[in-house]
Amino acid sequence: MKTAYLYVRVSTDEQKKKGYSLPEQEDRLLKYCDYNHIKVLGVYREDHSAKDFNRPEWKKLLAIVKQKPREDKNILFIKWDRFSRNIEYAYEMIGLLRKYNSTPIAIDQPIDLSVPESTVMLAVYLSVPEAENSRRAMNTANGIRRAKQMGRFPGKAPLGYINMNGFDGRKIIVPKQPEANIIKWVFRQLAKNNNKIDHIRKIADAKGLKCSRSHFFRIIRNPTYCGLISIKISSKEQQMVKGIHDPLISEVLFNEVQRIITRKRIVTSKTNELNETFYLKSFLLCPICYKRLCGSFSKGKTKRYPYYHCNAKCKTRVNALTLNDAYCSELQSLQLSKNVTELFSSILEDCNINIQQAEDIQERNMLVRRLRDQGLLLSQARKLFVASVLGNDDYYAIKMEYQINSQSIK
Repeated sequence: MKTAYLYVRVSTDEQKKKGYSLPEQEDRLLKYCDYNHIKVLGVYREDHSAKDFNRPEWKKLLAIVKQKPREDKNILFIKWDRFSRNIEYAYEMIGLLRKYNSTPIAIDQPIDLSVPESTVMLAVYLSVPEAENSRRAMNTANGIRRAKQMGRFPGKAPLGYINMNGFDGRKIIVPKQPEANIIKWVFRQLAKNNNKIDHIRKIADAKGLKCSRSHFFRIIRNPTYCGLISIKISSKEQQMVKGIHDPLISEVLFNEVQRIITRKRIVTSKTNELNETFYLKSFLLCPICYKRLCGSFSKGKTKRYPYYHCNAKCKTRVNALTLNDAYCSELQSLQLSKNVTELFSSILEDCNINIQQAEDIQERNMLVRRLRDQGLLLSQARKLFVASVLGNDDYYAIKMEYQINSQSIK
């Protein structure tokens, strides 16, 4: 009696749960086996794409096939597109199955692989699903491109925005608080160019902008926040289209920030290295001409050596590491008198109290602003809901988020 493994597949979990594709395929295969007196050794139900063979259930089936390489085995499925939608991978897998005496069979598209001419029909059956996949992917890409050209933002909204339905029923993105205001603050701080980018990121995180370091750097590079939509033309060229969403910042501010962070990426590492090594250069005078010493590196055969040096004719030069160590040793040898220690302790205590009070006031003001922003967002959502612009699910989701955030703030 012949034996076979049954393989049924759909593309996504949604099809598996809502559709009848898997049960229908399985029922047809079982009837086929019953009619042709084929013993079913196992049924493998898959819910992954057929663009490759990196599928959990197929891997299990292949492992069983490999355990018995000398036995003749059949793998039954409905059509060849259930087997694969990539002709290159399909031929490779068919060759591997032959190595283990296994034969893939599509009951609706039967092919005798022992006949040379059958490879022509096999090529047709395998190439049609691949062409459908390519066409579907192209249509999706074109749809996304058309949406961007119309100024819409397809996909999940970036941090600081939320997806909602517009007046025409289409999806739009609108600012979401408190993240939107924090991102505005981030761009304003970056434009001032007074602090390091990572320092601003940490403050933004404390204010409530929860994102990773890499995500933060993508945010400050994202033109969506100034009202522009990026359309990729080629690997090196992009087109900017005016978006229909409300921008958080102006294009002038965004371009200024890009200029600053691009320049900082070039000079920051070198500047930091100089400041960390030559931190005494503003306080040192040449012992011969009494001019201020500068700091620089001298290149040796294997590495660089730091020196404080005078640019005048005397050309005085001192090893920076030696002088820095001597300065640190001198500081460590100093001892404060008891009266001075008590005075410093009193001053530090007063400063700590003032700093703590200022931090408490700042935190309270921030919480008040966040609570007010949440109220404004709910009020705006309520107006859109009454005007039948906002759907029930979106409104109640915003309302639930407002209640949760309000309770956490209070």
